[in-house]
Amino acid sequence: MIGVLATLAADLSRTKRTRQDNEHNTRRQLYADYLAALARTRNHLRLAARSAHTPPEERARKAIEAFKEGNAYELRYQVAPISSAPVIEASTTAFRALRDLRDLIEEGALHTEPSYLELRDRWEERFAELRTTMRNDLETPPS
Repeated sequence: MIGVLATLAADLSRTKRTRQDNEHNTRRQLYADYLAALARTRNHLRLAARSAHTPPEERARKAIEAFKEGNAYELRYQVAPISSAPVIEASTTAFRALRDLRDLIEEGALHTEPSYLELRDRWEERFAELRTTMRNDLETPPS
């Protein structure tokens, strides 16, 4: 009887550890994909803001397309259900900073304007905070 109970306890422990490992790996991959999507979107926005010889309407279209092609919206909604509150908060803050940058480019701002530089710096700070928050979340042992 003791042997059966010991085997059962070991199996339950192994199953729990496997499930936790799978959840951790899923979260890690989704965080990486989301960060990559944000960075890709930011890069497209940077290119639009640097197109000084392009008409403002075309730059605005490029800024809108950056969000569509970057896939950040979709991944943001995938991150939310599996993340801790600090990750969700940092994700929302970073996403909004990037969206503010897009809106400014849509209004015609170029990469040399003070308003653009201010929002760019805010985005970079929020993106760094998101990376740190995600890293901390992944290092926290499961409960």
